[in-house]
Amino acid sequence: MTEDVPPVQPRPSASATRAMLGGTFREIGQDYDTYRPGFPERAADLIVPQHVGTAVDLGAGTGKFTERLIGRADRVVAVEPSEQMLAVLRHKLPAVRALVGGAEAIPLPDASADVVTVAQAFHWFDREPACAEIARVLVAGGRLGLLWNTPDPDCAWDRACYDVAHPGLADDEAAAEPDVPGFELVEQEVVRWTERITRDLYLRRWLTVSSFLAAEPDRRAAMVAELEQILDESPETSEREVLDLRHATEVFVYSSR
Repeated sequence: MTEDVPPVQPRPSASATRAMLGGTFREIGQDYDTYRPGFPERAADLIVPQHVGTAVDLGAGTGKFTERLIGRADRVVAVEPSEQMLAVLRHKLPAVRALVGGAEAIPLPDASADVVTVAQAFHWFDREPACAEIARVLVAGGRLGLLWNTPDPDCAWDRACYDVAHPGLADDEAAAEPDVPGFELVEQEVVRWTERITRDLYLRRWLTVSSFLAAEPDRRAAMVAELEQILDESPETSEREVLDLRHATEVFVYSSR
């Protein structure tokens, strides 16, 4: 008797994979806010060098970068698809207008924003429709700021931990200029800064990263063990409870065409 051969399952599309991994963040609002790093003031200076009317933080999460916009605009609007993330943001930043929405369908009128910022989230967007929506809500000549916290290349132990979470990601992949249809790059800078963080908080931070959240429990435990081994063996972190963690925040500033 011939056995039935199970059909070959199609590989998920890039957008489906992004949606699956991005969705892992939606239920961890308080942990995300507690353990994830903030952003340096210099990054906000580059994107919003002078006071504006309305600044929109897109994919705002719990407001890690939104808080840098307060005082730089008359009105600050946070747009985020996760209600749990927004609940944390509303509690923390009551003066900010917080809206449920995604980058591909921004719940704002045409030409209503002077600046749109996207911190640590642009790679989750469906690029073409998101850029069209950002251009729609920006005034003519409005600014778009994209930024990511990445490991400082000179911080070998953090780079090694990053490789555990993102195996196979080229060292220069994050630093590559994003393709942003309809926009012109006007400024780019890498802002280096240092954060003092306990070993325990550092390990808990990795548990809020998509690859850890999506992993099966056994695989997640193995990944955490790899991180602990790196910290145990690195001369900069071995037997230390407080670590000096170096960041490189990559900032890209665009003007709408």
